[in-house]
Amino acid sequence: MQPRINQQIKVRELRVIGPKGENLGVLTLEQALVRSESLGLDLIEISPDANPPVAKIADFGKYLYEENKKSKLVAKKSHSSELKTVQIKTGTGDHDLSLKAKKTSVWLNEGNRVKIDLFLPGRTKYLDEKFLRERIERMLKFVSVDYKIADPAKKSPKGMTVIIERA
Repeated sequence: MQPRINQQIKVRELRVIGPKGENLGVLTLEQALVRSESLGLDLIEISPDANPPVAKIADFGKYLYEENKKSKLVAKKSHSSELKTVQIKTGTGDHDLSLKAKKTSVWLNEGNRVKIDLFLPGRTKYLDEKFLRERIERMLKFVSVDYKIADPAKKSPKGMTVIIERA
């Protein structure tokens, strides 16, 4: 939704901000329009819900450009972290663990959280819990990035799960 400008503004009084950001005070709509026209700029309603509404004297094209630039910067900075998953088994070899840990490190550097699933098929579900935790620890030793455990190792329907994130 674009802000109202010049003749589109329907309120009688406005708090007006000048082209350099200075506060011009509360003016009637007519006074504000005369002031903006004398400067060769537009009167832009930037906060219609305020009491009285706030308007700024500025070039409308430049104003839209700046607002678009701000919204793109905010969108760029807001990185949503995903939950990535790595699956290992009790018999996974050291080389495979190091490859999975390398990928885990990349994901942690990107700001994502990583869920490490120790998959336990069949009878392996009933193995000693201490042994299963050691298997997960074996994987975590290969992770090259500093991490913290967001959710400690616990039993899940598929086996055992731990969630880690960047420290």
